[in-house]
Amino acid sequence: MTEKILRFNKHKLRRKLFGYKLTDGLVFRILIYTLLVTIGFVYVYPLLHMISFSFQSLEDLLNPMVSQVPSSFYFKNYGDAFTVLKYFETMGSSLAVTLLPAILQTFVASLVGYGFARFNFPLKKTLLALVVATYIIPPQVTMIPKYVLFFNIGILETVWSIIIPASLGQGLNSAIFILIFYQFYKMIPKVLDEAAQIDGASRIYTYFKIAIPLSIPSFITSFLFSFVWYWNETYISTLFLGNGVETLQMRLADFVSEYSSILGSSQAINYANEAVRMAATMLIILPMLLVYFIMQRWFIEGIDRAGITGE
Repeated sequence: MTEKILRFNKHKLRRKLFGYKLTDGLVFRILIYTLLVTIGFVYVYPLLHMISFSFQSLEDLLNPMVSQVPSSFYFKNYGDAFTVLKYFETMGSSLAVTLLPAILQTFVASLVGYGFARFNFPLKKTLLALVVATYIIPPQVTMIPKYVLFFNIGILETVWSIIIPASLGQGLNSAIFILIFYQFYKMIPKVLDEAAQIDGASRIYTYFKIAIPLSIPSFITSFLFSFVWYWNETYISTLFLGNGVETLQMRLADFVSEYSSILGSSQAINYANEAVRMAATMLIILPMLLVYFIMQRWFIEGIDRAGITGE
């Protein structure tokens, strides 16, 4: 009797630890949560370090006893960062080369994806393959031809060098957004379009009244990805905009020299420059965080429906 009880307890303990399929037991859950916490810490720690460093005063920076948590919140770093970045002045040009191209690119990609998903025309598969090829081909290969083209038509070092390609379906990673909409529109039953056409609706009316309302999550997902990629892009901005248009990211790249020229140069100031640079980085990240927190629910829903993971 005692052996049966011990055997039963061992079996119960084993089932509790490892479950029925090794994926519903306590050990598996502990491993999964440990892995998730570790990965989350790897991503969150640099941000927390940046926030802590940005609020440290010069005394905290020079004090070896102060490591991660500042002795007091020192907001002057953010004031200096505002001054060096010319934040509000530069924010307008930054939005002009990020927000407007992201909106145009999302809308144009939706039109192209709808056309591929709903219409049959000659060389459809070939054209779709060419769209995919525009993403496979490294962008560095086409930078020089684009530079020469923009110079010849007179839009180099203006915001139009970013806006015009986005409005013509040649923006940053446009092929991905076209494929997102193409996949999403193929999942929408064609009987909805046929019913609208029977009622006398045109193709344009069907697109705006049926396709777009049903694909709002894809619009939000594509817009957020496009906005973030344009916002973080420095190579294209530096090449095409040059000295004609200045963005926050370009100001951050020249932060050290700008800081020294505006606020002076000394050993103490140069050391404090690191904290101010962290504050400037936080100011540049802040719009992205606000946009994500506002649209988080639709963003996750759009990723789930479109089946993408991002970059």
